[in-house]
Amino acid sequence: MLETLITSKTRIRILVKFFINAANNGHLRGLAEEMNESTNAIRKELNNLSEAGYLEKKASQNRVSYKANIKHPLFKTLQQIVYKHLGLDAIIDMILARMGQVQQIVVLGDYANGIDSGVIEVLIVGKQLNADYIDQLALKIEDEIKRKIVFTIADTAVDKGLIIYQFDFNQSFTR
Repeated sequence: MLETLITSKTRIRILVKFFINAANNGHLRGLAEEMNESTNAIRKELNNLSEAGYLEKKASQNRVSYKANIKHPLFKTLQQIVYKHLGLDAIIDMILARMGQVQQIVVLGDYANGIDSGVIEVLIVGKQLNADYIDQLALKIEDEIKRKIVFTIADTAVDKGLIIYQFDFNQSFTR
């Protein structure tokens, strides 16, 4: 989906890295190794995104670190686009449709760190969840988003990973 709008695969990977989780950061050489790209390709995209204000850069000793600029007016929009690109919105919708009393949906592993590895690890937290539905759901989601899904079910909330859904019993849900 995003590939038709943004033709640079490197730019898409950088957007995923920084906009899936605002806590993610990186530097030129580390990103080049992680994405198996040349430092020149990464530098070009980092410079373009920084000049446009989408990324913040901070120099420390001999290294420049980059992270998403959460104060940019398009930050939330870009984050939602990245979520749609990865299929996280579809995962949330399908889980909530029939899973029972879902308290939390958490992305773990590579995707929580902004690495589009092709396997999304998802932890579903709640009481009395429909575990039989999970196997059918994984196949449906995989077919829709073209990525492998690995589900784990737990009954207590966690504070690790990327929380993409959390039910607040005093209010409604947050996404």
